Amino acid sequence: MIKRRILRDVLDRLDHLPAVAVLGPRGVGKTTLAKEVGAVRKSVYLDLENLRVREKLSDPELYLSAHADKLVILDGVQFVPGLFRELRGVIDDYRRRGRGAGRFLLLGAAWWDLLGQLDESLAGRISYMELGPLDVTEVEPGSTEKLWVRGGFPGSFLAESEEAGGAWRENFIQTCLERYIPQMGPRIPPRNLYRFLAVLANEQGRLFNAARAARALGVDGKTVARYLDLMVDLMLVRRLRPFHADVGKRLVRSPKIYVRDSGLVHALLCLSGGEAVSSHPVVADSWKGFVVENILSVSQERTQAGFYRTSAGAEIDLVLEMPGGELWAIGIIYGRNSRLGRSFRNACKDLNPDRRFVVYLGLECYEMTEGVEAIRLEDLCRELFSSHQHSITY
Repeated sequence: MIKRRILRDVLDRLDHLPAVAVLGPRGVGKTTLAKEVGAVRKSVYLDLENLRVREKLSDPELYLSAHADKLVILDGVQFVPGLFRELRGVIDDYRRRGRGAGRFLLLGAAWWDLLGQLDESLAGRISYMELGPLDVTEVEPGSTEKLWVRGGFPGSFLAESEEAGGAWRENFIQTCLERYIPQMGPRIPPRNLYRFLAVLANEQGRLFNAARAARALGVDGKTVARYLDLMVDLMLVRRLRPFHADVGKRLVRSPKIYVRDSGLVHALLCLSGGEAVSSHPVVADSWKGFVVENILSVSQERTQAGFYRTSAGAEIDLVLEMPGGELWAIGIIYGRNSRLGRSFRNACKDLNPDRRFVVYLGLECYEMTEGVEAIRLEDLCRELFSSHQHSITY
């Protein structure tokens, strides 16, 4: 079992706040994380997907008062949306008695309607954290390519073989589309969602064209927008916004779309193993998506992320604006003979970033040119993570 980096931060926030919500897709390890928290805290664990467990909370105030001396872990909070109003009263009562910290750990999917209910009922009482797939700082050194090919879902990455990992990913997609999403409410044919994800995988990292996706699926633009919002809310897809700056040039306005886990990209394209991935036309864009997700997983909170692209073709794959205002420009390349092109240099002239990086795959040593720092993904992620301390969000 791999220890998740977020564990320390969850425990830290529980020392200061009444409630902490950890949001992330199914299969990413939220329940395992909760049980690790429960192993070091006096706690009670409730799986709210289970109907019998939900019945225990038919009178929430009565049940929770019987466990007032414990951390209550509520797994699957999206299944009991009315519970949030009750938690507010319980938390306020604890606070009046001077026992306001570390009362609840909430686990759930990152849905806008869920977050809206939490914000309305628990504003000022809760801190949100995101648990994504494994990143390069959490796995053994030398595992970057394996992590890229299999993806960061623990069930896939830790599988005994590539075939077993591929089977896990295929089962995950099927279960998510056929069972989990209908449980949450949306009545969308699973086949339509699968085709939509396959379209996104084929266009990994490209500017999103709703009309083109609609034609491929045989639906209208509003339906495509609804599918995309759903996948973004489930944290399966990232909508990377363009970075806007006053540079006196025409900038693109469409977002780039990434299927967030590289292993799912490869499963949707029926690619099994590193050789199949490396010979597929999507390989460079798959690598870019993998790099983007890893970098954002270790970036400081409140970091603004986007990409920069002008109508003339100047482009930076990832722009990070740090909370202190520092600007980082990151170019991403794949392949032994790849080099940064003129588009990256021209874009850097537009933005004049504080630091410039090129992230590459492999062990080759690239020379720095024109102020660009050549760096491996794992080294950049460790530098980003070590350069800040995660702050408590009240």
